[in-house]
Amino acid sequence: MCKSPLHPFLVALPKCEHHMHLEGSLAPNLLFSLAHRNGITLPHSKHDPAFASPDTLLERYARFTSLDDFLHYYFIGMSALVHAEDFEALAWEYFVRAHTEGVVHAEVFFDPQAHTSRGIEYRTVVDGFVKACRRAESEFGMSTKLILCFLRHLPVSEAAVAFTDAKDDLISGRLAGVGLDSSEKGFPPGAWKVIYDQAKASKIKRTAHAGEEGPVEYIREALEKLDIERIDHGIRLAEDDQLMRDVAQRKIMVTLCPLSNVRLQCVKAVAELPIRKFLDNGVPFSINSDDPAYFGGYILGNYCAVQDAFSLTLDEWKNIAIAAILGSWCEEDRKNDMLSKVHDMVEAHR
Repeated sequence: MCKSPLHPFLVALPKCEHHMHLEGSLAPNLLFSLAHRNGITLPHSKHDPAFASPDTLLERYARFTSLDDFLHYYFIGMSALVHAEDFEALAWEYFVRAHTEGVVHAEVFFDPQAHTSRGIEYRTVVDGFVKACRRAESEFGMSTKLILCFLRHLPVSEAAVAFTDAKDDLISGRLAGVGLDSSEKGFPPGAWKVIYDQAKASKIKRTAHAGEEGPVEYIREALEKLDIERIDHGIRLAEDDQLMRDVAQRKIMVTLCPLSNVRLQCVKAVAELPIRKFLDNGVPFSINSDDPAYFGGYILGNYCAVQDAFSLTLDEWKNIAIAAILGSWCEEDRKNDMLSKVHDMVEAHR
């Protein structure tokens, strides 16, 4: 909870989330429960004291030293996901929490390669996630989209297989688009150009993580070689004024993840993020939770952290909310409905 008088408004504001990894919402309690149910052996506490209990694992999450340190635990957690019901339970737990924090539209990532590489069928993963999406739509009136991400620390050839497996779902709209995540340093995005060219030819939406730990040049490369329509993280964009102006002019949305950037030591504090610079230069962005079970905050926690750091005005939040809606990959009717809700909420709090 933030200390600002605007906190009740931030709670009530209809929110769009565009950068949230479903596997990154695997809370320790659910992880231990699924591992027990599925007969999965987690690391022994003798080798890693973090696995003594859900509480000790949660405490360890507060001490990540880098993106790769986090990814070590991220991929261990995935091992507990085996059946379609597990993936459904994981996604549903996120949607319930997101609904309580005002999310009305959620575009969420998932990493099929992390599951198929350990023998889980692609269809098992997607069927479970889709079932949770449909339930969120039915019970909460929340619109949802699934975005398949390629793991950049794995060979491009394996990403090509994942793309082939998912292409029918991507073309039909069962999946909304493709992204690129995992370790950034040393994995420039241009290596995935052939796959992104194929996606573009099939009119499939495209995004990519760029400029989180990697340099601003990775953002330029992702824009030029992958022709991405959205930039995930993108905090290094502020280091290149011309590129930033180009992004603003083209209205390419950046999906910021404030608490994640602090937890992974990309910045020392939320106040160091280029939020003010983006606002002043017309860069559209949304605020997101990334991997909330690991980084200490879901979407409302990120909104509050931004408010505490920047003391934004009601109209600045209105502009952020509008940019998030306009940058969403949903139908125009849905966008108009959400824009109307934001307008009404803003006027109610003036």
